[in-house]
Amino acid sequence: MGNWAIIILLLFAGAVFADGLADSVSQIETEWANIHYGLPREQQADAYQPLLAKTEDLVKRHPGRAEAIYWQAVIKANLAEYESAVTALDSIYEVRRLLNLAIAIQPDVMDGSAYVVLGSLYYLTPAWPIAFGDNDKAEEFLKKALAINPNGIDGNYFYGDFLLSQDKFKEAEMYFNKALSAPVRPEQVYGDNELKKLAQSGLAKAKAHQNEHKS
Repeated sequence: MGNWAIIILLLFAGAVFADGLADSVSQIETEWANIHYGLPREQQADAYQPLLAKTEDLVKRHPGRAEAIYWQAVIKANLAEYESAVTALDSIYEVRRLLNLAIAIQPDVMDGSAYVVLGSLYYLTPAWPIAFGDNDKAEEFLKKALAINPNGIDGNYFYGDFLLSQDKFKEAEMYFNKALSAPVRPEQVYGDNELKKLAQSGLAKAKAHQNEHKS
């Protein structure tokens, strides 16, 4: 076989590999959205367990692929909510490691969503000496996400939520509005529409706080 034929064969194999990964990632994202937004909270832990196993298997089959590592981190973070305090703390540190690994491989993985989750982790996690929570780092990473994807639903919603937690109500309102006007991804209509509902709720809270301060 000539050199060009080998190169073409490798390129074709790479395209099939990429498409197979993309399909698997899309399926995991859909399953995650159905659990996260569709199931009662008391049923979510049992549903996340097999999904995490599926994601870990995907990481093994596609080593070094940032998309698979990202979803492993996301689902592990969700499961941490149902674990004991000590176990959850270990899980959160592992989530941070996985997100940093995904970003090191591909900084713009999932259109900046790895930075969104990492930033959210820093403002939702307790600070030292309990854990590594840090509002400055949270803002830094959330802004990096928006630099990659300024019109994304998740980046704008979570930055708005962060600003709301910092009592920056007027700024939060702006980002919640951007999340509400962001385009819905055709392959993730359900999850994106549910996130828009959260943005609408956040917007209502931001406006209510502003009205309180006026009165």
